[in-house]
Amino acid sequence: MTGPLPVAWPPAPIGTARLVLRTSEARDRAAFVELFASPEVGTHIGGSRPREELEGAMPEVPGRRPGLFVVDLDGAMIGVITLDRRDAKRPGAGGTGGVELGFMLLPEAWGHGYAAEACAAVLDWLAGELPGEPVALRTRTANGRAMRLAAKPGFTEVERFEEYGAEQWSGLRSPAVPSG
Repeated sequence: MTGPLPVAWPPAPIGTARLVLRTSEARDRAAFVELFASPEVGTHIGGSRPREELEGAMPEVPGRRPGLFVVDLDGAMIGVITLDRRDAKRPGAGGTGGVELGFMLLPEAWGHGYAAEACAAVLDWLAGELPGEPVALRTRTANGRAMRLAAKPGFTEVERFEEYGAEQWSGLRSPAVPSG
């Protein structure tokens, strides 16, 4: 089964030491276009899309769906964290369902620990909403930053496979309870 998570949406914004995780707003549109048009981001997600195409197709309030958190730093979107039901038959699912964690940040936000901070907060929120739910994360093995980030909250390798013309890594995090 794929699709949105069975949780009440939208949640209250989640604050961390430096970030706010919130639902998308119209003011985020330009950052969404930049995120999906970025060649640097595209390197890790199977390619970027032409800016003109995105400008024409992007809704006024992009990303407005259950499971998508805007990563906000000082009032501006710097990326997104996503939670989706994953298909047990999809490569890298390890034959199990559950939730898949995804993240993308604008290149200027890389290297500051924002992705790790945001992912930790979203995982803690998820543990409170769906206690005992396993969580998976998939990334290209060549993405060293994402591989290091996966180790921090305890994702362990399930399998490696080919997709989007590159070797992919799939990890699973055992069910956890909220720390709060």
